[in-house]
Amino acid sequence: MSSTQRENGASTNSIEAKKADPRWSEKKCSWASYMTNSPTMIVMIGLPARGKTYMSKKLTRYLNWIGVPTKVFNLGVYRREAVRAYKSYDFFRHDNEEAMKIRKQCALVALQDVRVYLTEEWGQIAVFDATNTTRERRDLIQAFVKENGFKVFFVESVCDDPDVIAANILEVKVSSPDYPEKHRERVMEDFLKRIECYKVTYQPLDPDDYDKDLSFIKVINVGQRFLVNRVQDYIQSKIVYYLMNIHVHSHSIYLCRHGESDHNVEGRIGGDSELSPRGKQFAHALRDFIDEHNLSDLKVWTSQLRRTIQTAEELGVPYEQWKILNEIDAGVCEEMTYQMIQETFPEEFALRDQDKYHYRYPGGESYQDLVQRLEPVIMELERQGNVLVICHQAVMRCLLAYFLDKGADDLPYMKCPLHTVLKLTPVAYGCKVEMFYLNVEAVNTHRDRPIGNIPRESALIHRRNSYTPLSSHDQVKRPRLYSAGNQPWLPLAPAPSALMPESLQSQDSLCEGIDFDSSEETSGCVRF
Repeated sequence: MSSTQRENGASTNSIEAKKADPRWSEKKCSWASYMTNSPTMIVMIGLPARGKTYMSKKLTRYLNWIGVPTKVFNLGVYRREAVRAYKSYDFFRHDNEEAMKIRKQCALVALQDVRVYLTEEWGQIAVFDATNTTRERRDLIQAFVKENGFKVFFVESVCDDPDVIAANILEVKVSSPDYPEKHRERVMEDFLKRIECYKVTYQPLDPDDYDKDLSFIKVINVGQRFLVNRVQDYIQSKIVYYLMNIHVHSHSIYLCRHGESDHNVEGRIGGDSELSPRGKQFAHALRDFIDEHNLSDLKVWTSQLRRTIQTAEELGVPYEQWKILNEIDAGVCEEMTYQMIQETFPEEFALRDQDKYHYRYPGGESYQDLVQRLEPVIMELERQGNVLVICHQAVMRCLLAYFLDKGADDLPYMKCPLHTVLKLTPVAYGCKVEMFYLNVEAVNTHRDRPIGNIPRESALIHRRNSYTPLSSHDQVKRPRLYSAGNQPWLPLAPAPSALMPESLQSQDSLCEGIDFDSSEETSGCVRF
């Protein structure tokens, strides 16, 4: 067989393999899925108690939130499955040959699970959470990555602050499955000896010689300094950006919606209405809440819509307006009730029930768009101290989903009632949530997840997500008001389809929206 025939045969086999692979045969609907042109493996590096698992979990939560399917593979979990009873630090001695064989076998099993996740389960990023402190182990990982056609990005956590290390051991390792007795002194003593075992063979990344061609970031002393080397692509730059913004410090984030608005009472969505009498009561109650909890150092953020600004005005403290905190834009459905939407745009109503996260209002936004818009807010919340965010239902759902690690299916149906404050306090590997109802009645604006089958005719249509943004023929977008003091517009505009003559309401022209110089030029237009 000639070399040309062999090449053609190999090409054919490659094409067939791609067709059989679900990642090639199905189109993902997440905008962030297009950030990578090949799966990526993030490899953690560092001595124990350096915050690797903390960074792994936070990074995974962030990447999943922006729509990149990501999963953590923690080597400690594999080791505990292989060795049911942990005895002491002796297991981690470099001269314990039997233990070294077990640890290497665990790494190989974990790598095979990584391969399955990235090639068969539609994963985009796998986080390999282990010490990976030797060049031998990292070379093994690079050979695996090259064999499977993945990209690799290393994240090394370097810390020589004894107070940070001791705090990490006491906060996280005391509750580790390795130490069921949870005796603080004995845990500290054993774990410090475990660290010493790793130090004997630890080979940090060498940016000047041995590892100069690798893509990596060194995080030094919990974010005091960073060293970034050879970032390959957009998703790696996103990873670097995120890691440089997360700060390990004690703080709380308070989330609440604005006080009840006139539109809430009327059952209308969107718009820029003012607070109802009960909404003003809530604003007073919120001021008392801040005083009672002695939140003197609190920063207050609002959107640029009047109902959040009026709520903040009652607090008597400085506040900052963020346009990106504005409520989801409902486009042509702004200021309509759900009943009006169902009667005027029945197909749109059904489409939204079909996939609420990806559905985009004609001329407006989807929840997916909103997550993308709110990313800078998340970065700032990670950097700040105590913050109160006075926002809107859809916005609050997106922010909550990030901190509580909720997926796209659950995010649009998270309950965020009016006149309730949620206090979020980041802890070791998650977030503690406290709820405070301020005893001011309000309407319930929550709409439950639809139960039952979606009509067959609507299930055939998939559109208006971020990567297939088909515009509606009823493309009339209402203006939005972005600051207090502006007069509201008069009166509510009728549905766009109602503006069309009856004879044309059921017909759409392929040439609609195109200016022609003569009637002859329109002769080729087809109505359907």
